[in-house]
Amino acid sequence: MKILMVLTSHDQLGDTGRKTGFWLEEFAAPYYAFKDAGAQIVLASPKGGQPPLDPKSDDPDAQTDATRRFRADARATDALAHTLPLADAARAQYDAVFYPGGHGPLWDLAEDKTSAELIERTYAAGKPVGAVCHGPAVFRHTRIKGEPLVRGKRVTGFTNGEEAAVGLTDVVPFLVEDMLKAHGAEYSKKADFHPYAVTDGNLVTGQNPASSVDAAKAVLALLRNED
Repeated sequence: MKILMVLTSHDQLGDTGRKTGFWLEEFAAPYYAFKDAGAQIVLASPKGGQPPLDPKSDDPDAQTDATRRFRADARATDALAHTLPLADAARAQYDAVFYPGGHGPLWDLAEDKTSAELIERTYAAGKPVGAVCHGPAVFRHTRIKGEPLVRGKRVTGFTNGEEAAVGLTDVVPFLVEDMLKAHGAEYSKKADFHPYAVTDGNLVTGQNPASSVDAAKAVLALLRNED
């Protein structure tokens, strides 16, 4: 079982002068869910190397068992520091592809042609594609048979209410909830910041950081069903 996790390389929060990147919990929780299930994990980002960490995800109140485990795991921190360039990683074959969130993907992965092609190829092959929180931004330009990949699919993602709660509605280039709905997805959500993950066929989406483990487990469930 070989899983590719794709992280953002973008570290600027619009023109605010503040930093962004990937959200630690949304990487760490799925990473260990996959690792503990025996998966071989490959890490990639558009630029390769160390992906930028959203500093707010490193705040004490954002820590979880998974993030603490990651900080104590020298092998995992080294692997994260040496992600493959996505253009290189995308040439290989994987059993599943997973996108952690954080605000960074709204700027780079949402517009990345290599990422879109990877998702389209993986989805068309009937293999799981997962994304959590802002990760579903990667479906902005993905298409299957000329239609948006998410059209008619049950999905979730970071809500408009959650974006308002973190004060970034007018900073982000687009709202994940609005984009998914505009693409014809059957978008659903739970209360803000409550765990919620949705599976539709081989597409898995999670609403927010609290949904990271559930989204990863849903991907693993699909992989087990393929065995």
